[in-house]
Amino acid sequence: MNISILGSGLLGSAAVERLLAQGHALTVWNRDASKSAALVERGAVQAHSAAEALAASRISLLFLTDHAAIEALLLNAETRPALAGRLVINMGTISPADSLALASALREQGADYAECPVLGSLPEARSGTLILMFGGTSAQFDELAPLLRSLGSEPRHIGSVGQAAALKLAMNQLIASETAAFAMSLALVQAHGVAVEDFMQVLRGSALYAPTFDKKLDRMLLAANLQHIAKEGHGQEDYCVLQLGFKPTQPRGLDEA
Repeated sequence: MNISILGSGLLGSAAVERLLAQGHALTVWNRDASKSAALVERGAVQAHSAAEALAASRISLLFLTDHAAIEALLLNAETRPALAGRLVINMGTISPADSLALASALREQGADYAECPVLGSLPEARSGTLILMFGGTSAQFDELAPLLRSLGSEPRHIGSVGQAAALKLAMNQLIASETAAFAMSLALVQAHGVAVEDFMQVLRGSALYAPTFDKKLDRMLLAANLQHIAKEGHGQEDYCVLQLGFKPTQPRGLDEA
């Protein structure tokens, strides 16, 4: 399948490596072309502009930073004419409202849009074990499923545009909450001289345990200030809540408990 990839940062590059290994023909574009050099050596074709990348394939995957970056790239005067007849899939994390706005803006340019945010990082992207959450039509999902299975074995059709984006932010909120809670608990036992391994053994044997705790443990132990990590986690949680569109006075589940 011929695919264009816009954005070859860390996750985008890992996805390109995986797709090339799976036999897909890829055109890649990045604002900093030097970041695509290694991918070109592996067999990808370098596009010199976003418009050129869009023109090269009917299907384009976006691995861009945020909604503002996507909008600035796709809806400028140079790129807009290349959108007609294209199917654009955003693989990044943006709010449901922003995703719906993008769908509307691209539709005005004659393009179709879908969202497919992912859970996982570079190892999962390279091994094809990302968790993919698709938001779009059933016809789009059926067409894209073979491609998506190259990145994750069981892509899931969540619903329409905006719904997969909401689910991804819900997952991010859980990650942020767990990270903050774990950091605070770890700081507490350390402050009272409890051995970290005793804390972890009890935690691992309880219903409270989550594998992410062991993944983050070494990094937290190296951190100069665990309270900073906890505070950072709460900041991420608040950001996720705002992105989901909750108002300050709107119940969030635990408010009802």
